[in-house]
Amino acid sequence: MATNTDTDKLDTERIKEWRSIVTLIVFVLTNINVLFPWHIPIPVPRPLHNGLHHGLSAIRVIHPKKKSLHGADKAVVWFRFPMNFVTAPLIADLFLLIIQAIGREEVRGGTLGTDHISPLDIMLFFITLAYIAISIDASGLIRWLAYKVLLWGGESGHKLFFYLYTFFAILGSFIGNDPIILSGTPFLAYMTRVSSNIEYPRAWIFTQFAVANIVSAILVSSNPTNLVLAGAFQVRFIDYTVNMIVPVVITVIVLFPVLLYVIFRKENLIPKKITLHELPEEIRATIPKNPCIPYARGAAEEEESLHVDDEKGKIIELAEIMHPYLDKKSAIFGSVVIATTLIVVLVINAVKPTGGELPVFYITLPAAAVMLGWDVSCGWLRRDGTREIARSGRRELEAAREARAAASSSPSEGVLADSRPSSGDNQNEKQVAGVNEKYHDVASESFPSSRSTTDITVEASEATSTRHVGPVSKYSSKVSEGGNKRKKEREVDAEKRSEPAPKDKATLVSMIAYAWAWLRETFPTATAVLALLPLALVPFAFTMFVLVQALVTKGWVPVFAYGWDHWVNLTGTVGAIGGMGFVSVILCNFAGTNIGTTILICRVLQAWVLIHEQPGVAPISNRTFWATIYSMALGVNYGAFSTAFSASLAGLLWRDILGSKHIHIRARDFARFNVPIIAVSMIVGCAVLIGEVYLMRDTLPYKST
Repeated sequence: MATNTDTDKLDTERIKEWRSIVTLIVFVLTNINVLFPWHIPIPVPRPLHNGLHHGLSAIRVIHPKKKSLHGADKAVVWFRFPMNFVTAPLIADLFLLIIQAIGREEVRGGTLGTDHISPLDIMLFFITLAYIAISIDASGLIRWLAYKVLLWGGESGHKLFFYLYTFFAILGSFIGNDPIILSGTPFLAYMTRVSSNIEYPRAWIFTQFAVANIVSAILVSSNPTNLVLAGAFQVRFIDYTVNMIVPVVITVIVLFPVLLYVIFRKENLIPKKITLHELPEEIRATIPKNPCIPYARGAAEEEESLHVDDEKGKIIELAEIMHPYLDKKSAIFGSVVIATTLIVVLVINAVKPTGGELPVFYITLPAAAVMLGWDVSCGWLRRDGTREIARSGRRELEAAREARAAASSSPSEGVLADSRPSSGDNQNEKQVAGVNEKYHDVASESFPSSRSTTDITVEASEATSTRHVGPVSKYSSKVSEGGNKRKKEREVDAEKRSEPAPKDKATLVSMIAYAWAWLRETFPTATAVLALLPLALVPFAFTMFVLVQALVTKGWVPVFAYGWDHWVNLTGTVGAIGGMGFVSVILCNFAGTNIGTTILICRVLQAWVLIHEQPGVAPISNRTFWATIYSMALGVNYGAFSTAFSASLAGLLWRDILGSKHIHIRARDFARFNVPIIAVSMIVGCAVLIGEVYLMRDTLPYKST
């Protein structure tokens, strides 16, 4: 039965007010900003900049500024303020608050919740469950399982492609897409590069990204978009899974041959036979180290970047996939915790629908606390070993840098430098100085060992000043003269460095850095998982909820709801499925990721239900309503792999991980390769959903709870 409050929510006359128009413009501009992040250059007068710096250093928040002539003559200091998916919605909300377009009602509704959508509960549930899933990933389980799948696939490229496809689909169904992207993406990047006959990695990485997002539609817990949807319409978690599992599974089955034989059919993408480089026996004999420990890889991290395309680099990358680390106890414990948590959530939610007296984070929060306690306990019990690994890795890294610096000071370079103008000497000195600065940075940021920062810097200086005397040539006198001159300069420099330097006083920043370094080496898994948590999602989700709530109170959401109602009246249930699937995929790219899209569409559909609860208006049928809801679920999950990286936060994470592994995907390539995949996936999913709702749903009026 409609009330006066419900009637007020459907008032569309408010869109004529200037604040309503401004609200819509701000919403559109904010979403464009999320799609295309940029920086605002802000000029700060140098006296103000220096004054702030001196003030902060005076109260020992930061270290005093080192004297430098660089830029000292400029009147302003430029600060680049980021405008991205975190800052843009926040600034938009603040602007709307200033012009009084939103107030307490919108802020409360966008944080504590309204109309069965509780952003706070959703974020707590998702973050706590994400901790458990990422902790399992940190144990090395996913990469170890992927390694086993690689062995099962053998040399057959098509068989391996099928095994990995199935592996990512099954695993992603339970733990969601983020852990699959965190571990699966680097694994595939290494695998495709160490294979001698895979020319382009796109078939493997695009398939993994697509299937991870497709299967995240099965469980409510796999994606925050599913949580928003289930909360908005009081859908029990088990009912959601029962209705989504058939369209998703059939999509996965049908998509595989399309990918293998149509979209990525070329031999250089998925070869029939894959040839991997052999891993040396001496590397196989070593014990894998926990990658969560700082400097656990020693010099391998830098060597990998320096030898991207040569044999040494391929061996390093091959070791990452063929010699993985696995913490068996943590993997088993984490698997038991997440399985128990999901079962309890499903059972409790089946008894009491979402929005009842018991929020689901009441279950996941204790489970995450148990997992955190396990990670902390394991870290503390193993602290001596992890600290030793970190120290030895740091020493190995320093030694490798010193060796490279010494190699750069070879006799041949000295001859060439002296036979050229003096600018070459200056460049060499800059290079040595840069190396020393890097040593200083490493020592400052890492956990302190028995060697001081000064010792490391002095050793680096001495190492870089070492030269080997080569054969006598016609340039020998020149080399000797220039070399002696530089040697004296470096000896003086080394003496200056070896003098007891005044110890810097501790500051707030240095104490925090020291504490974090200590925590990383004492509790490597716990700190690594905390660093990987999608915490940026929290402010983004809250601010987007507030923005959408502003559209509700300003009359725009009812306008969209009336438009949707006209479409459904014209096209029926089939049109509702096709239209909602298309709209949700498109909006993922232009309405603040798939999370922003879900928030907006849920509010529109809630208003649509209110329209049909008005006196004299025909009710919505169960078939049409649930067809619309589940086609939206398909669209917001599948829409993550459509035309823009920012269609989902997972897409941004996937792009950054690939970039760190020297695989750079252009925006137009992302769209070009994903369009056929999303087209096939949505057509199959929606077609199956049409059959499902006609078999399982009746035409009786839908009654909201």
